[in-house]
Amino acid sequence: MNAAEWRPRIRRGIVLRWDGVRESDILLMPERVVVLNPQAGQILRLCDGTRTAADISTILAERFPNAPVATEVPTFLRRIQDQGWFA
Repeated sequence: MNAAEWRPRIRRGIVLRWDGVRESDILLMPERVVVLNPQAGQILRLCDGTRTAADISTILAERFPNAPVATEVPTFLRRIQDQGWFA
């Protein structure tokens, strides 16, 4: 599959949730909690299996026109995929 056509989706059993105590997004996994920085939370909230990786980059580039989205978002998504957090 072409990387741009990949539709990332968080794996079943992993929950993305806002934590009001920490005031950040977190990933709840079996036996583990990952506290996300604001940028990671925004990226992962777009990973619902309907948008392609290219769509996600485009959306974030529109929201943050001066950020290096074109290089950083694909790198982040690959890192998360390598961790096994995507289906």
